Amino acid sequence: MLLRTKLFGKTYEFRDIRELMGKANEPKSGDELAGVAAESVSERVAAKYVLAEVPLEILRQNPAVPYDEDEVTRVIDDAVNETIYNEIKHWTVGDFREWILADTTTPEQIRRVSNALTGEMVAAVTKLMSNLDLIYGAQKIHVTSHCVNTAGMPGTLASRLQPNHPTDSPEGIRAEIYEGLSYGSGDAVIGINPVDDSLGSTMRLLDMTYDIIQEWNIPTQNCVLAHVTTQMQAMKQGAPVGLVFQSLAGTQKANESFGIDVGMMDEAYELAKKYCWPQGPNFMYFETGQGSALSANAHNGWDQLTLEARIYGFAKRYHPYQVNTVVGFIGPEYLYDAVQISRAGLEDHFMGKLTGIPMGVDACYTNHARATQNDIESLAVQLTAAGCNYFMGVPMGDDVMLAYQCTSYHDAPSLRQTLGLRPLPEFEAWMEGMGLMKNGILTEKAGDPTIFLK
Repeated sequence: MLLRTKLFGKTYEFRDIRELMGKANEPKSGDELAGVAAESVSERVAAKYVLAEVPLEILRQNPAVPYDEDEVTRVIDDAVNETIYNEIKHWTVGDFREWILADTTTPEQIRRVSNALTGEMVAAVTKLMSNLDLIYGAQKIHVTSHCVNTAGMPGTLASRLQPNHPTDSPEGIRAEIYEGLSYGSGDAVIGINPVDDSLGSTMRLLDMTYDIIQEWNIPTQNCVLAHVTTQMQAMKQGAPVGLVFQSLAGTQKANESFGIDVGMMDEAYELAKKYCWPQGPNFMYFETGQGSALSANAHNGWDQLTLEARIYGFAKRYHPYQVNTVVGFIGPEYLYDAVQISRAGLEDHFMGKLTGIPMGVDACYTNHARATQNDIESLAVQLTAAGCNYFMGVPMGDDVMLAYQCTSYHDAPSLRQTLGLRPLPEFEAWMEGMGLMKNGILTEKAGDPTIFLK
């Protein structure tokens, strides 16, 4: 296929789909670092123009890593619904964009087509979207899931209570949990990033969070974000695991750098269905982020957006309860400033929903990135308008263990009230019973963690 166009009297030609996809991406410092970015705005526009004319079947035929070399490619391609695929394979990427954004295209139709997509198709259409396109397209797609409670329903916004502590102090973590609960954070999950992810420490934190949930009859689930192998051991030894967590990447080689493969994740999923204490049926929790494959030198010459889209196709295999991109955590080497972080957050959220997974975002940045808390709050508003399932809840938005900045316990209630949203229904009923919320609004009692000490 000839990948060529003439723009303002200059001819632009692209060697292959890989080069075209890289050049068509919005500016990212990671793509520049990898040497795959467009060299000028004109070249980027030309690449988008050419990409818009590429049929979807060409993208399936040109995965980021060949089928026989990469198990992530095999997982995604083997899951394609061939009947639906044959209905859409001749659409161009431009056709696909127009179809998604059309007022006559229903959420049900988009969810059906999700079953015929590969990561490369999802990434390609995303590259043709403006930020507002990404918001409008994503808000049309609702992906629900159930563990203890039901996430992703229209009109709701959840929050992961993230009570990280620099020494894993049980007393410190317990205090953070009580404060978060008092603000209405925690309906997505009470999830701890441990400093010490040994089996003993992981089991202690699981026991503590489970005891709090049971003592106060809280409709939520717990998770300790240790390596999946540690959580598997904990489940086998009887630890109360609510969700099973793992970070995922978009190529086999990148996943190997995380110490995982498809066989391991398949085993973890089966153990989760057998041992996790909630009703389910969704038990898995995954985190992602643009740039992970490049940081492991496992990107195979492809742009970071395409590799991110492939993660969502991999994650879909396990019917997760929730997935989120930790969008600004990997640093300015991959997303340089607030503009790039915001764009990536909107891209990732849209791609996750289009793939058919329940998607949240950790709207965040590291201290050496050119971003501020105001930038992250603005991104959170945009993502909430786009129908984001959940955000993080961290004391004062400052994670003192992971040393990065993100959304606080206060932000989810503010976003809910600003945009007319509610907590997850089971959790809201619990908050009403605790006197923390009435008619969707926090009461004067909210924000007082001492109610859990009386």
